Amino acid sequence: MYDVKSLKAEEFINHEEILSTLEYAEQNKHNRELIEEILEKARPKKTGKGVECAGLTHREASVLLACDIPEMTEKMYSLAREIKEAFYGNRIVMFAPLYLSNYCVNQCVYCPYHYQNKEIPRKKLTQEEVRQEVIALQDMGHKRLAIEAGEDPVNNPIEYILECIKTIYSIKHKNGDIRRVNVNIAATTVENYRKLRDAGIGTYILFQETYHKESYEALHPAGPKHNYTYHTEAMDRAMEGGIDDVGLGVLFGLDKYKYEFAGLLMHAEHLEAVHGVGPHTISVPRLKRASDIDPTQFDNGIDDDTFAKIIACIRIAVPYTGMIISTRESEECRSKVLGLGVSQISGGSRTSVGGYAGYSDEERPHDTEQFDVSDQRSLDEVVKWLMDLGYIPSFCTACYREGRTGDRFMQLCKIGQIQNCCHPNALMTLQEYLEDYAHPDTKEVGEALIKREIENVTNPKVKEIAIANLDAIKNGKRDFRF
Repeated sequence: MYDVKSLKAEEFINHEEILSTLEYAEQNKHNRELIEEILEKARPKKTGKGVECAGLTHREASVLLACDIPEMTEKMYSLAREIKEAFYGNRIVMFAPLYLSNYCVNQCVYCPYHYQNKEIPRKKLTQEEVRQEVIALQDMGHKRLAIEAGEDPVNNPIEYILECIKTIYSIKHKNGDIRRVNVNIAATTVENYRKLRDAGIGTYILFQETYHKESYEALHPAGPKHNYTYHTEAMDRAMEGGIDDVGLGVLFGLDKYKYEFAGLLMHAEHLEAVHGVGPHTISVPRLKRASDIDPTQFDNGIDDDTFAKIIACIRIAVPYTGMIISTRESEECRSKVLGLGVSQISGGSRTSVGGYAGYSDEERPHDTEQFDVSDQRSLDEVVKWLMDLGYIPSFCTACYREGRTGDRFMQLCKIGQIQNCCHPNALMTLQEYLEDYAHPDTKEVGEALIKREIENVTNPKVKEIAIANLDAIKNGKRDFRF
């Protein structure tokens, strides 16, 4: 039985409810009157406090995704852009992954880290190697990392992850420092989530891979990850352990995308219903080629147009949740979906263990990559590209460091007031990047953008302080935040 407030995986992600939802969506995909009503419900509304959005249920959003009327799709895209602008403006938060270890005891059939793969060299970073990787990332200009590791209780115990986090936060190289460490590791215990919280992590990220239980178990034939229930209930344990911000995601291409879409939104609804706050982020990775992994062996791949529509519909359904797209996707694809809801992207990414230190922007090791990187541009190239498109690349980590996490973040975001902090913070962190790391051409474009965008700070006092801080950054001071 479907129960959004249940703590049992098969009740809050209920197979029969998803099938019923997909049937309802198919029956109504040409129901223009209903579709217009759904779009109107989701539209941002001005209130005395700011702007609010109702969002959509998984069933309503599934109707939009199923609709194949071109003019209605364009209305969805227009609404997604409107919502993105209302709550996230033209800011794009930057981050990079840091792979700590590719040792893994699981047998996931879509991941090259599976323990039966003899082609891939196994590697685990020492703390000195972590230090060198972090310095290389700082020298690019990164302030926010997402650490990744395979599941291996011997090689990658929680103590190793905690030690790496401590090392990362301790490194101050020139003007560089990592101000937020997000963590993407396997499902674990409430006790271990408390340890991660105490270590000062940002967001705990765990991709479901697929919400279809039968497919999930077939795709994870051996190892602790085989346990669908334990994996699916991980976010509840993380929140019980005191982690305010969690990030969801599925790997599109493993199962039918409409099923995954409904399951993903049901998971978001569950977190909101039980914990009072939904996911901080949703990621939308697609299956990619890697060592001994051929994506053509999977028959559920989605094209770029379908991918864009999924992103737009997620933005409409969960307007306050950050959306992440990585360098799995090409420059062309990322450009297409930025305005449809994406608020975070990676830049200059390496998916190898030890892929940063000792390599130039043009060089990259491939022997330990988790997946092929489609967008291989340097961080500086990505930053300039974003600014040329009219976006503000943001290296801000202020909300996490000021305690604006979980429901405290959402209280501001849900009335559109978070921009009063995020917009000037984005400009100040961009100014830091321009001073310390940017190519002269990038700096020229960035200076012009900051000059324009500072005029969009509506609060006179905030604007005055931000302008003073921008000048101070040019004179060598760092780390201002609202």
